[in-house]
Amino acid sequence: MRRVKPTPGSQLALFTKYEYHAFVTDRQGATLELEADHRRHAEVELVIRDLKEGPWAHMPSGRFGANAAWLALGAIAHNLARWSARLGGITGRAGPITLATLRRRYICVPGHLSRSARRTTLHLVQGWPWAEGFLAALAALRALVPQLA
Repeated sequence: MRRVKPTPGSQLALFTKYEYHAFVTDRQGATLELEADHRRHAEVELVIRDLKEGPWAHMPSGRFGANAAWLALGAIAHNLARWSARLGGITGRAGPITLATLRRRYICVPGHLSRSARRTTLHLVQGWPWAEGFLAALAALRALVPQLA
C-alpha cells in the first residue's frame, strides 16, 4: 500500500488527506523496489497500447515478409518519435504522452516553410495552442551536440 498526497485535479471520494494505491504480488523483495518495477511495467503496457493503436493496427498485406517489415518499421518510427519527445523535453501531466498526442501536437505542425536569402523559416499558424511547447522542444533538439564515437 502506498499513501500519497493528492495531486491537483484528482478525485477524492473517501479520504480527504491522502490517496491510497495498493498492489498485490507474490514476489519477494522490498516494497519500494517492487512498486518501482510495477510502474516500469505499466510504461511498457502504454508502449504496447500505442503501437497497437498506431502502426500495428492494420497490416498492409497478406504476405508474411511485408507484414514483418511493417512491424519493424512501425517499431523504429515509434522509438524515434519517443526519443525525440524525450530529448525535446515533451511530457504530459503525469509522464510520457501517447504517440497520438505527440503526432497531433508536435509532428503534424500547422504552418509552412519559406526560404529567402538561403535561410529557411518556419511560419506557424497564429493562435496555435501548442506553439510555445513546440518551439521550446525544437530549441532543445537543436541544442543537442552530437557525440562522435
